[in-house]
Amino acid sequence: MSLSEGVDLLRQGLVTGIAGLMAGGEEDTETTQVTFITFNQDTTCVAVGTTSGYSLYTLNSTDALEPVYQSDEPDVYIAERLFSSSLVAVVSNSNARTLRVCHFKKGTEICRYSYGDRIRAVRMNRSRLVVCLEESLYIHNIRDMKVIHTIRDTPPNPSGLISLSCDNTHCYLAYPGHSHTGELQIFDTINLASRVIIPAHEGQLAALQFSPSGTRIATASEKGTVIRVFSTHDGSKLYELRRGLKRTASIYSLSFSPCGSFLACSSNTETIHVFKLDEKLKETAVLAGSPPSDDGWFGYINTMVSASAGYLPSQVTDTLLQGRAFASVHHNQTGTKTLCALAMIRKSLRLLICNEEGFLLMYSLDTEEGGDCSLIKQFKLVESPSVLDQNEIVETLDALTNQESEKFHEMAAAAETPPKTCFLLDDDGEFPPVAFKAS
Repeated sequence: MSLSEGVDLLRQGLVTGIAGLMAGGEEDTETTQVTFITFNQDTTCVAVGTTSGYSLYTLNSTDALEPVYQSDEPDVYIAERLFSSSLVAVVSNSNARTLRVCHFKKGTEICRYSYGDRIRAVRMNRSRLVVCLEESLYIHNIRDMKVIHTIRDTPPNPSGLISLSCDNTHCYLAYPGHSHTGELQIFDTINLASRVIIPAHEGQLAALQFSPSGTRIATASEKGTVIRVFSTHDGSKLYELRRGLKRTASIYSLSFSPCGSFLACSSNTETIHVFKLDEKLKETAVLAGSPPSDDGWFGYINTMVSASAGYLPSQVTDTLLQGRAFASVHHNQTGTKTLCALAMIRKSLRLLICNEEGFLLMYSLDTEEGGDCSLIKQFKLVESPSVLDQNEIVETLDALTNQESEKFHEMAAAAETPPKTCFLLDDDGEFPPVAFKAS
């Protein structure tokens, strides 16, 4: 073989090798494509799914994300964890009509239920588990996973837009009540009766979120310029918050802070808004001659607008009196789907933002002054090939004859109401999985 032939062979080999590496890299990119990101009920955990599996991380530090569990089950598009317990509700594209409730630490499937249509969403708290289909809702008792009520013939809901309060006293379910307008239905899942019907918006609903206490619900329409907060007691409007004056937007998420005093909103724009829900926003009917407030020019304008409300067109008055963002984050991810959440981490309120690329950004939030939020740290949720050694997660199963008895005790423990005193949901043993094996 001549030198030139050898060089050609070497070049061909290098080209083939590089092409193989590039193909392998593309394949890896495909397998790590993010399919969903969700937070649990009290924003102490984030779940991220890819085409090759899903992972759970605990949100208890600004320095690092603590890995909890990793599954290599492909095509999962729903993975809802119950607070900080080992209970997770899973639905995959390969069997989109079947819900599986699993104990991820023991590696066991507790029960499975099949429905007549594709499952659009799953929500749960310590009392109820709700399965949303396109035109029906199934309410389960979480102690034994029996279906206790079915709401049929709901308006078409292909996106699975529902919200379930995490409070046991106000255990409400919210869902769209009309296919063309922004009518909102509030259903009491304990007494199994309609609570209130709220004409929330003129256009169709795009986002819903209960406050932690379940006494308020925030809504946004497909137009996305105004966010409203209503009382779940009588449906009265408590707050009207303006995200923007001219620009419409697709609202992707709404999130209350654990104390219920702040509300965050993410959309397809480059800004995340945080609103402060204080009593001043309610006091729009200020009388002329009232003493000036300490809010500077904006407070002065609000006072003057309120005093002249009888002379200005109602649309002008409503627009000027709407609450503006207390704090915000500007990012360069315009057009990408973002999910926001407010969480207490090490006794400080933090703003969390996730995007379709699998990044979680953690920001500080000044609860006194507001303004621009500062980035603390950025995490890549899908870069690690493995989160934990499965041998450390999956425990040896008990004898088959003892499994049903053990599950019965787990169901009762999972549904117990936590004490009213200071309580941390960090112990998996506090709320173990629930339900019987279903055929």
